Amino acid sequence: MATALDLTGKTALVTGSTGGIGFAIAQGLAAAGARVLLNGRTGERVDGAVARLQAEVGGADVTGVVADLTDATAVERMVAEHPDVDVLVNNLGVFGAAEPLAIDDDEWRRYFDTNVLTAVRLIRAYLPRMQDAGWGRVISIASDSAVVIPAEMIHYGMSKTALLAVSRGFAKAAAGSGVTVNAVIAGPTHTEGVEDFVYQLVPRDLPWDEAQRAFMREHRPHSLLQRLIEPAEIAAMVTYLASPLASATTGGALRVDGGYVDAILP
Repeated sequence: MATALDLTGKTALVTGSTGGIGFAIAQGLAAAGARVLLNGRTGERVDGAVARLQAEVGGADVTGVVADLTDATAVERMVAEHPDVDVLVNNLGVFGAAEPLAIDDDEWRRYFDTNVLTAVRLIRAYLPRMQDAGWGRVISIASDSAVVIPAEMIHYGMSKTALLAVSRGFAKAAAGSGVTVNAVIAGPTHTEGVEDFVYQLVPRDLPWDEAQRAFMREHRPHSLLQRLIEPAEIAAMVTYLASPLASATTGGALRVDGGYVDAILP
């Protein structure tokens, strides 16, 4: 039985990983010894994230992959260039508030294409290789909004609910192969730009720790953590799921939501 989060010799692809939760996941996997494929849409952002990761994780083996994964042709090129992936982390996603009745068909499609279909496309490309090897990990980053649909982000919630279904379904497709497929339900998280958002709702003279707690009490009262989750805390769950330690965990929707979802099970 493995006793460490050791991913030496494994290659991990983390989509949408130039910042925020995706970068933290890439950092966690690199620290565990994985070779990391760090993905973004522009060379400038990818190069900057690669340099930062190498600076923060000594000896990290990181390769930048510039690709817009909403483009099927770009995905085909990426898979051809990087055919061997042991750990696939579907982190890429878009979100934003919108008046429900004002969301048009194109916007519904954009959310589905970005948050769901990119994951399906990559699982379809890499799962057979993992099955042939008898080992692999597929992890998709969902959200508390998949379970508690926000009135101001119905299209986002829909896409994350669909991602849970995709994950569970492909776990069944991978049954008995040595490949595990799971989703992580992330709660309210401290990512780029969120501090400005918080300070739009609480007094600006509050120190950050007090401000985020006031925000959670007043605007996210269901949270049991009563503070924003740090990206590294979500990355810790992903790194565990990617490791040999999680060999018996598959088909799951594991919560790193600070108790935000008021349920025993998702």
